[in-house]
Amino acid sequence: MNSGARPGLVGRSAWLVLALATLWGPVRAEPDEERLGKAQNYPRGNAATWYNNPNRVGAWSALDKVPGVRTRTVARAQQASALPQVAQPPAISYRYRNISYTLADYLERQRATGLLVLKNGEIVAEHYRYARKDDARFLSFSMAKSVTSLLVGQAHARGVIASLDDPAEKYVKALAGSPYGATTVRQLLRMSSGLTFTERYDGNDDIARLALAGAGAPGAGTPADVLRSITGRHSAAGEKFVYASAETDVLGRVLTAASGKTVAELTSEWLWKPMGAEHDAFWRISSDGQEQSYGAFNASLRDWGRLGRLLANGGRAGAQQVVPQDYLLDATDPARQPEAFKPRKATPYFGYGYQFWLLPMKERSFAMQGIHGQGIYVQPSSGLVMVLTSVWEGASGRQDAQPYEERDALWRGVLQSLGGSTAE
Repeated sequence: MNSGARPGLVGRSAWLVLALATLWGPVRAEPDEERLGKAQNYPRGNAATWYNNPNRVGAWSALDKVPGVRTRTVARAQQASALPQVAQPPAISYRYRNISYTLADYLERQRATGLLVLKNGEIVAEHYRYARKDDARFLSFSMAKSVTSLLVGQAHARGVIASLDDPAEKYVKALAGSPYGATTVRQLLRMSSGLTFTERYDGNDDIARLALAGAGAPGAGTPADVLRSITGRHSAAGEKFVYASAETDVLGRVLTAASGKTVAELTSEWLWKPMGAEHDAFWRISSDGQEQSYGAFNASLRDWGRLGRLLANGGRAGAQQVVPQDYLLDATDPARQPEAFKPRKATPYFGYGYQFWLLPMKERSFAMQGIHGQGIYVQPSSGLVMVLTSVWEGASGRQDAQPYEERDALWRGVLQSLGGSTAE
């Protein structure tokens, strides 16, 4: 169901708009639609401009069509797994700052491009905004970190990675002798290398250097050069969680070196096809041919939902155990984390597992999150999954906290409306 403007309105004469408004009520503008490029039919820009307005809606739902951006396809399943509609969808409401809102209100208040809610594998709600459709492949940003983690778990179960306590340099020879090379896979999964990798999103930090190297900017060196240059330390390895995208980049390189396959091939063979994906997905790749495992996976809304359903089902797709259940629990169960990584300890709110955010709730609840409003929230005991793709402004540390707070309130409303638990 598309909750955007009704088809046929754009470009029609004013009298027709008025006539339809008389029948249906006023046509509502979507949040910041002109800033986001509606008048230009949501352009995509190019390799230098795709990240910025007015190109965000267009580029972040079709990055493979942006000139100059290199991608690698993740092949879908031969037959998509069913994702049926609930026969009588219940209403969803939530409270935010002591005011009650509906799901439609959320879409009118926040810059969501897609929203999907599943209950026991059935679609309760599905909405597309800003002229997006169900074949759009939405950019993950840091939700990709959780996808990378799922591949690491499978690589370990298959013996491709012998031990999660192996140092990265056992597999990635380009990092031999460097501090990241000496960091274990498990420490990387928990973002606990202890190395100081700056991620302020001010254009002058280490994540900017890594991004420029990945884009092949003149004088930026290679991504491996950037990783080898990180030598400062804020704490001993394994002691504490400090968010650092470089650690996921190293994990992607471990996967490639250990398996002899690209991350895109592994994603297709180990995850996308077994899960029953409906659409091809794709990874953006760096100048050195490595997938950007820390933030550049792209998939359709329903396939993001299928991934959430897989996680809600304990890593199973039908009768097949796709992701090892024990690994998934290690990745997402607060009870299995060291004290420093539990909810309200790793951060003031979230805990952190193996590249997953852990919510402070009695019932195991966890999330994949991207910096601009991308998220998959999962509560396995209730069978509930919520997927959001968005084009929020700013970045972590510079962005108004309000969208994050309201998204969390929406998830709690989904739980309360559909039989989940919000108890802490």
